Amino acid sequence: MPSHSGRSTGPSTEAPPRAGGVDVYLFPAVVGGGLGDIEEVLAAGRHLARVGFRLILYREPGRPLPPNVDGPWEWPPLERRDRVRRRARVALTVAPCWQVSAGPSQPVRFGRGGPWEVEARNVEEAYGPDQTLHVSLEEFARTLPSAVETRERLREGGVPARAIGPRYRAVKGAHEVEAFRSAFRAFRGFDRSNVLHVFATFRPDPAFRHEFPEAVQTGPLGSGHRPPSGTPHRGRRGRREWVWYASPSSAERVAPEVLRGLSGVHPPVTLYVRSPRPWPSVEGAPGLAVVTAPVAPTTWRSRFRSAELRVVTGSRTLIEAMEVDGPFLYFNGVLGRGASRRRHRPEKLIAWLDLARRARVSQALRSDLADFARGRRVAEVVRRAAEREDGWARFPGSLTPSGFSPTHVDAQRVLIAVARELSLPGARSSEIVARWRYSNP
Repeated sequence: MPSHSGRSTGPSTEAPPRAGGVDVYLFPAVVGGGLGDIEEVLAAGRHLARVGFRLILYREPGRPLPPNVDGPWEWPPLERRDRVRRRARVALTVAPCWQVSAGPSQPVRFGRGGPWEVEARNVEEAYGPDQTLHVSLEEFARTLPSAVETRERLREGGVPARAIGPRYRAVKGAHEVEAFRSAFRAFRGFDRSNVLHVFATFRPDPAFRHEFPEAVQTGPLGSGHRPPSGTPHRGRRGRREWVWYASPSSAERVAPEVLRGLSGVHPPVTLYVRSPRPWPSVEGAPGLAVVTAPVAPTTWRSRFRSAELRVVTGSRTLIEAMEVDGPFLYFNGVLGRGASRRRHRPEKLIAWLDLARRARVSQALRSDLADFARGRRVAEVVRRAAEREDGWARFPGSLTPSGFSPTHVDAQRVLIAVARELSLPGARSSEIVARWRYSNP
């Protein structure tokens, strides 16, 4: 979830306590099109700073920061540098999908280096490859074996459900599954012995682990914000308010149905929408506020936490909604129209619904969430949520990820443990990465 502040990348006036002599470099960037990639790196930084690690934002002179990184964001305490200045024996870098955002250029198709290529290379040259450990934060809940990923690619590409089976057999016969597996390895940099690939999810996938043993599956990466004290508020100043982080462009398409579902609710609900673009189709609708300008981080976080319900997207706002421990709806966008309408990248919600099913959350509530994400029954689901019908009166809140060992139950625990291991005398990044790659999630 992008949070905004005034001075986004200035040096901190409060130096965190030193932790073990590790220089931690943050390399935030947009990878998949959503700003959550940046927020995820900052969340990792918050956790590391909280236990005392020194954070650095290093960018070579004359090189502007990657798009959207210069904020405004809610940064953890850090130093801003334009050159490598070693203070510790070892370095830890944190980037989203390291091979794409910080990996070196390669003489292959789509082999251009990432926006942090120069800085990552300079850090590694300054400290040494085995005294540098790169953490790669991979896409949340995208732990799909190649066969499943291929079917999902066909579905998202518009192949009707009844035709996916025959089409899959055709592409498998053409060795496309093997080609995907090979490309996935190459474009994740699994061959790099000092890169730790962290695949956060709600439940580890044994088939994905078998196919890609280099991938370290963990529980979710928390926001790094301290949880609010006491019981969550229900509404602001006596009013009922829902907030919607509406980054997908197709969110405006379902907005009229959301408003229709809220229209007859008493007491009335105000819908506060945060969007990167105006919504002319519903401009001026009663009870609706669409905000396209930056919002101060404390203002947004307060509003998000005190809302009666949150409509979230992607992974970061989903995880933050779970941290708040209150009801939410999920909409990550839809593609196509009519009978061909289909969800965009639904794996995050699918993973949560599986977690909810295992926790015996009501079928009615799970169906409501699934249909809303598809853009179906929108007004009905909104009304049911507002009236707290059926399972909405007992929304499960923060479900606990399952299937992980205590060392892997959340990504921040892994990051802190890895940083502490790296700080030990004589530690070598390749040995640390190897241990984590083949540990039991």
